[in-house]
Amino acid sequence: SILNLYKPFSLPPLFSHLDDSSQFPPLPKTHSLSVSLSTYTKHQNSLFRRQRKKMDTRIGSLDTCRPASNDICCNGTNGNVSTLQTSSSHCAAPFTPADATLGRHLAKRLVQVGVTDVFSVPGDFNLTLLDHLIDEPELNLVGCCNELNAGYAADGCARSRGVGACVVTFTVGGLSVLNAIAGAYSENLPVICIVGGPNSNDYGTNRVLHHTIGLPDFSQELRCFQTVTCFQAVVNNLDDAHELIDTAISTALKESKPVYISISCNLPAIPHPTFSSEPV
Repeated sequence: SILNLYKPFSLPPLFSHLDDSSQFPPLPKTHSLSVSLSTYTKHQNSLFRRQRKKMDTRIGSLDTCRPASNDICCNGTNGNVSTLQTSSSHCAAPFTPADATLGRHLAKRLVQVGVTDVFSVPGDFNLTLLDHLIDEPELNLVGCCNELNAGYAADGCARSRGVGACVVTFTVGGLSVLNAIAGAYSENLPVICIVGGPNSNDYGTNRVLHHTIGLPDFSQELRCFQTVTCFQAVVNNLDDAHELIDTAISTALKESKPVYISISCNLPAIPHPTFSSEPV
């Protein structure tokens, strides 16, 4: 009994009965700490699905998935910011296979580069994306108690398996995971940090959203990640999503550094013809 370690100290009368180790029978098997990770993960996944039902992130039509502003912030290597001018064409074409969605494309890309476990903390900005990751049979979605733990778990996977991935929510989650991503940057570890971002229709507006610092500016989180990641991709339209996601993942592997991918919460379930099955 661990109480034997404290025998040199006298116990107060109120707690004297604790000196008898027979008062502590072994825990039943149902309370064993040897519960499998897969059982825990299945429980977490069911919680994600229940949480997802509370929020509808669908959009009315495919035409509305383009942000209000055509100036889309896309960031290059180590914080070099560039701007992509998007075309006026529709963001999705007809006759696209139903499973060729942004969320499924990202899940497949993670599998193709060797990711098996994705460490996550759910939030209303990433619930739809988490649904698609859960649906990928070759990915194991591991729920974490906080974002910093998720980041360090992804760090560990990058050390042992060559690449790691974590998924958090907008700003409150991104700023929480930042310390782990900074550590991965200093240790030259390819960690793919995915953040559920604001609705694509909110970009270019003066709306003040929750999970921000109270300003109509969604770039606070992005600016923090620019110095501790080798590539930053802000995906808020479907036309550029394929290119940005693939470039971010391939850059992480090439540079052996973490990358930042922000995906608007209303886009993961929308199909697009560019989401092919070819590897990175």
